Amino acid sequence: MAEHGQGFVPGRHRIEAYGGGGFRFADMSHRGSLLALPSGVHAIDAAEAAAVTEGTLAPLLAEPPGTVELLIFGAGANLRPLGAALHARLRARGIMVEAMATGPAVRTYNMLVDEDRRVAAVLIAV
Repeated sequence: MAEHGQGFVPGRHRIEAYGGGGFRFADMSHRGSLLALPSGVHAIDAAEAAAVTEGTLAPLLAEPPGTVELLIFGAGANLRPLGAALHARLRARGIMVEAMATGPAVRTYNMLVDEDRRVAAVLIAV
């Protein structure tokens, strides 16, 4: 991943492709999972849905209130919910969470980006 800082590419980017353990976006490829925000795309260490923690979502939680209204949680090959405590923390900040497998999550995220919605995504690599 071409980096600005540690594992970060500034700007809002559609996900061009996924699979093989990574993603293509911004005319580059990245092996591993991602946190895509309106401010940029972050590499994350979570290799499975259960590994997503508050620390993983720290860049999202640092965004100004109202920047993100929906988090798409692409949980890997299969649907897995985001942990209840983390879900409640996001809901308290006014962020709804939709969990799905990574493939549908990428398609949903791209559609919402195209609609200029206030969306973010956690995408576990498949």
